[in-house]
Amino acid sequence: MQSVHFILIISILAETVATTMMKASEGFTRLGPSVVVLIGYSVSFYGLSQVVKTMNIGIAYAIWAGSGIFLVSAISFFVYQQHLDTQALIGLSFIALGIIIIQVFSNSVFH
Repeated sequence: MQSVHFILIISILAETVATTMMKASEGFTRLGPSVVVLIGYSVSFYGLSQVVKTMNIGIAYAIWAGSGIFLVSAISFFVYQQHLDTQALIGLSFIALGIIIIQVFSNSVFH
C-alpha cells in the first residue's frame, strides 16, 4: 500500500513539472522545456496506470488531478508571479480539503 502512494506522489510531481514547463516551452517552440513536458507526462501517466491496478480509479484520479491543480497554481504564483484572487484561493482550499477528506475518511480508496 505504501508503494502505491509513493508511485502516486511521483506521478503527481511529474505531472506538476510537466504542466509547469508547458509555459516555459512557449507552445512547444523551445526544445528543452518541451522535452521535459513530454517526459513528465509519460512518467505521470505510466505511474497513474500502475496505481489504478490497486486503487479505485476515481479516487486515484481525484487525488492526482486535485493535487496537480493545487501544486501548479502554487508554482504559477511563486515562479511566474501569476495572481491568484480570493475566489481562486477559496477554490484551491476546497480542492485541498477534498483531497484530505478522501485520504483520511474514505474507505473506497482500494478495491
